Amino acid sequence: MSGHSKWHNIQKTKGAQDAKRAAAFTKIAKEMIVAVKEGGGSIDPANNSRLATIITKARAANMPNDNIKRTLEKAAGAGNADSYESITYEGYGPGGVAVIVEAMTDNRNRTAGSVRHHFDKFGGNLGANGCVSWSFDRKGVLVIDNEDGDYEEDGVMMDAMDCGADDFEAEDDLFTVYTAPDDFNTVADALTAKGYTFASAQIEMVPQNYVKLSDEDAEKMEKMLDLFDDDDDVQNTWHNWDQE
Repeated sequence: MSGHSKWHNIQKTKGAQDAKRAAAFTKIAKEMIVAVKEGGGSIDPANNSRLATIITKARAANMPNDNIKRTLEKAAGAGNADSYESITYEGYGPGGVAVIVEAMTDNRNRTAGSVRHHFDKFGGNLGANGCVSWSFDRKGVLVIDNEDGDYEEDGVMMDAMDCGADDFEAEDDLFTVYTAPDDFNTVADALTAKGYTFASAQIEMVPQNYVKLSDEDAEKMEKMLDLFDDDDDVQNTWHNWDQE
């Protein structure tokens, strides 16, 4: 899985400005609302595994507890009229990069038009469902930042495996723990109990291989990803561009 741990690169690409953080919190809140509805209205993560996954993601993104609480109260409220559906789009970016776009929308036509526009604008194209997803694996991904050197690689690896992780990767000052999707919450809770905190924690589509781009295509790809990132309907964008 070498090359997947690009958390620092992702942060540089998307920016860590307050406006970006607020937008990220809004998208996470939308996921929580859907998780509560699909979980029969339960706001107890012990009884709603999807919600537990999203709360772990929210905390890794430093979403304030007050925001999480307000979102859950809103989601459980009888008067909550928010109605979103999850849609996944697949296509190709510049240079043939495989791209998966996960959206959550209350207007399917609006979102489909926007996603198609984002692909087209920089030389990509929207494809049929299944055209690229076969080359990705769905995994739980927990990223531990060791920039301060607080952890020893061998110790973190042993703890991760003891907690039920499937794989472990060390790259620069980052440790990445991979889990089966169904084991994500269990492994995250176990590592948290051991005192670890996460720089990023979510279910991801992990590419099986990577594509290198020319400088020109890389610039186009960067701009295309920015469009997706700024789109309120887009929750996540996964791709197999090798950014190193």
